[in-house]
Amino acid sequence: MNAQSTPDLSYYLPQNTSYNTNIPTPESVIGHQVGEWHITHDKLVQYMQVLAAASDRISIENRGTTFEGRPLLLLTITSPENHTNLESIRQTHIAQTESNSVNTSNRPIVVYQGFSIHGNEPSGSNAALLVAYYLAAAQSNDLKELLDQTVILFDPSLNPDGLQRFAYWANTNRSEHLNPDPNDREYNEVWPGGRTNHYWFDMNRDWLPVQLPESRVRIASFHQWLPNILTDHHEMGTNASFFFQPGIPSRTHPLTPKLNQELTKNIGNYHAKALDKIGSLYYTEESFDDFYYGKGSTFPDINGGIGILFEQASSRGHIQESANGILTFPFTIRNQFTAALSTLDAAKGMREDILQYQHDFYKNARAEASKEHGKAIVFGDEKDAAKTYHLAEILKRHHIEFHELKSDFTNQGKQFKKAHAYIIPKHQKNTRLINAMFEKRTTFQDSLFYDVSAWTFPLAFGVDYAEGVSMSNAGAKVDHLEFKTGTVSAKSNYAYLMEWHEYYAPKALNTILGSGLRAKVGMKRFSMNGKAYDYGTILIPVQNQNKSADALYSFLTQVAKDNHLEISAVDTGLTEGIDLGSNQFRALQQPKVALIVGDGIRSSDAGEIWHLFDQRYAMQLTKLDTRSLNRVDLDRYNTIILPSGSAGSNVAKKLKEWVQNGGTLIGYRSALNWLKANEFIKLDFKKMTHDAKDVTFEQRGDFRGAQVIGGAIFEADIDRSHPINFGYKSDKIALFRNNTMFMKADKQSYNNPIRYTKNPLLSGYISKPNLDSLSLSVPFKAKGLGRGNVVVFTDNTNFRAFWYGTNKLLMNAIFFRNEL
Repeated sequence: MNAQSTPDLSYYLPQNTSYNTNIPTPESVIGHQVGEWHITHDKLVQYMQVLAAASDRISIENRGTTFEGRPLLLLTITSPENHTNLESIRQTHIAQTESNSVNTSNRPIVVYQGFSIHGNEPSGSNAALLVAYYLAAAQSNDLKELLDQTVILFDPSLNPDGLQRFAYWANTNRSEHLNPDPNDREYNEVWPGGRTNHYWFDMNRDWLPVQLPESRVRIASFHQWLPNILTDHHEMGTNASFFFQPGIPSRTHPLTPKLNQELTKNIGNYHAKALDKIGSLYYTEESFDDFYYGKGSTFPDINGGIGILFEQASSRGHIQESANGILTFPFTIRNQFTAALSTLDAAKGMREDILQYQHDFYKNARAEASKEHGKAIVFGDEKDAAKTYHLAEILKRHHIEFHELKSDFTNQGKQFKKAHAYIIPKHQKNTRLINAMFEKRTTFQDSLFYDVSAWTFPLAFGVDYAEGVSMSNAGAKVDHLEFKTGTVSAKSNYAYLMEWHEYYAPKALNTILGSGLRAKVGMKRFSMNGKAYDYGTILIPVQNQNKSADALYSFLTQVAKDNHLEISAVDTGLTEGIDLGSNQFRALQQPKVALIVGDGIRSSDAGEIWHLFDQRYAMQLTKLDTRSLNRVDLDRYNTIILPSGSAGSNVAKKLKEWVQNGGTLIGYRSALNWLKANEFIKLDFKKMTHDAKDVTFEQRGDFRGAQVIGGAIFEADIDRSHPINFGYKSDKIALFRNNTMFMKADKQSYNNPIRYTKNPLLSGYISKPNLDSLSLSVPFKAKGLGRGNVVVFTDNTNFRAFWYGTNKLLMNAIFFRNEL
């Protein structure tokens, strides 16, 4: 095929079969040949709907919408006979994972095929047009037999918003005479690019946390069917070839059965044969891994299935020069199409072995679970029911059974309170998934990781938990998970108090301040009416407000209800400790927050903050682009957040003047280097050197990689009297870290309200030299600059939307900025 020409269907499709002319081709619906233009999501949806209407092999459902309102489609593709009996097939399939005997002889295998979870890796979704057409139109006996023996769950676009964003970019920059020069604008997306979803999340990290709408419908489909094989079609660098799993064998999670990798390798033989046939280069077992269960190609491995990653060298547009010659978009699509079909060939050829594997996976899991009969994991936070709810919500999405507490109890010095804690029996079907979510692991076969090495959920949520507790503490099984009901204890003519422990307390306070009400924060502990109030308690006086006593009571009742928390009415200012009129209650201002985004800023870090404000706390956040920052009136804001990255040298003077005039600038991760270089704050980092000894040239990459902290969890001591730690009930906190910035502690201990412990590793991998450097360092500093202040975090407090346990650190830096 000429690189400048547009191929027709014969370039892609097998020619050993006829095609039903009553089935519409992609071109007849979308108006162009596949690969001529990048498919936009609206046209992809249109074609899938037309195809489903024309074919008795396909049914289609819309499972929900993205943040931008795009449909999340799933096609079910199988023989017409299977369609008439689909629910019975599904029930039988699930039943075989729950019984001690199995029948593999005449039962369909279930394959989930997903495309382009990274929107700017588009060859997958463009290939989906062809795969769906082939499965609907091809008339060979081989295909009819395949459809009899297979139920295909077909997800043509795992990331509709990102796909649309990238297709717009590639198409609007396409020349009629295609230009392969990699310097062309077509191949260099503007920030933030099309990889991510609306809030700039990498959705291929959300299969386990399930925090995003796209993930939630996908995981519901997964657990509804428990597919035997799940494929995840990606792209990689332009100069590569084609990768299929297995990945590097030593980087497979220990909870994944060895047979899983053997079967993956056997499936790989089908891919190799198919790619050999069309002359495409490929490789396997040399990169990528199967460790983090939050990725699409690894998540099935802990759920009795086989996950398979495909990575195709990317044209990043329509045609591009590469180390392997001119790489065309149609060529990348053909490889993805070929791998999709070879997957189905493998599923058909290995059907009985793979069905047997799934049955044995759950049978062995039941045997493991039976040894834990009567034992359970308990988790919760006696002061924060909402955070506990959100962890339970993830369990519910993964079909993990859990119970209420029969009554309050204490274990290992931790108090677990009914309605604030749940108990998970270990003797249940998904016991291996429970282990994957709750385990702490600090020893590893390999020291290199493609992604994070730890994700222990109770640590991420900052909840108490204990393993090996007795099921005698369990109450009723939770079938319908519900938030705690928020209440105001009574109407007051004096004042109301709201503790700061609950997850949604910042949202409540923002609503209160946003209505023009006055509120103050207590800098010390006190007690009254038999109740102890912690640091950070919020005081709302009744008098001299913009609402009457009755209106204020009604308003706060709604605030409490909306935010699932308790507000206490009090009728006196006298307390045991600081009285309510004390100057130890400090007046608070409504936050007016801006977030610096754009070139130079890490989009995922910025997106996590945007999502936190917009989706969790309903707080207005203005996104300021680095390109126009110098022209913005910064006086509209009292807080500006600089995520990991750099704001550029031309705005340093303006930002510094804004801070000196009373603003609070909050910097994260690599932004600390920019803040230090531009003399916003003095920071002292430990200098790291790693001298290679007895390391060969071949081993140099592994040596360097072993010094990377890909993502692990560490323990820090906290000073709860410091405003940055208001709302935390323990003097320890678990922090996520994936960088090697080791900040030295201040000589004055009160300036180190968060400090890593001497032996801080809780879960995950870190090299010994890095662990030594992290010991007793600090992840937080706050320093005054003129009338304002600069606040810095070395670590990400908002990681991937599921690190609930540290979200409050950022909220504290914002609401209590004048007290830091």
